[in-house]
Amino acid sequence: MADEIKSKKLERFVNDLEAAHADNLSSVTVYGSTAHDDAAAKHDVLIVLRRLELDDLRRATEPVRDWTRSGQPMPVYFSQDELQRAADVFPIEFLQMEQARIVLYGSDPFEFVEISQANLRHQTEYELRTKCLQLRRLYFSAAASPDQLTQLMTDSLSSFAALFRAVLILHGAPPPVTKRDAVRATVRVLGLDSSPFDRIFELIEKKTRQRKPEAENLFGNYLAEIQKVVDAVDQIEQNQ
Repeated sequence: MADEIKSKKLERFVNDLEAAHADNLSSVTVYGSTAHDDAAAKHDVLIVLRRLELDDLRRATEPVRDWTRSGQPMPVYFSQDELQRAADVFPIEFLQMEQARIVLYGSDPFEFVEISQANLRHQTEYELRTKCLQLRRLYFSAAASPDQLTQLMTDSLSSFAALFRAVLILHGAPPPVTKRDAVRATVRVLGLDSSPFDRIFELIEKKTRQRKPEAENLFGNYLAEIQKVVDAVDQIEQNQ
């Protein structure tokens, strides 16, 4: 059953989608860290149709255009059948939707979606390794400036924190909604050194500057802890 819609923006968008899709609209769900925050400025929305063809997208052009022009993220469209069959390809994304969601219209789209732990582990390791390689590569262009190196760490931690939720699920721990809490929980579960992460969050909040030796040292410690997370996920496969 759909929850009561308290946000006027969301209520208007759902009404526009109902008018555009009529009986073809299966569900509208807001997901992510802002799902339970009625006062949030932005909302991620999942729209599921019973069938999904080009004409269905055409009908939604005006509602989606109005929604995004108000500063909202582009919604995600799936058909019912596609949502169930894509769980093996997008286990991390689907878990993030499943863990924090409010159904605004229709039935729960994840009621019959099954997410494989094996697929989750595979995608999590792939994403972690990819971002770790990218972090090393971007170091070369940022190394000359402590400000750029600091920016690289603060920007990348947000992406890693999102993946840490999947790491926690793989280790049988409930994933927190906020990224900072996800980092703290991962540090605790894997026995990591929290000081690099704490320092980066401090830099984000206080927007302080670092000298080059301090930035270099922090980057080295940060990279080492990220590698421990990658190794921990890789070890899951060896233990299975």
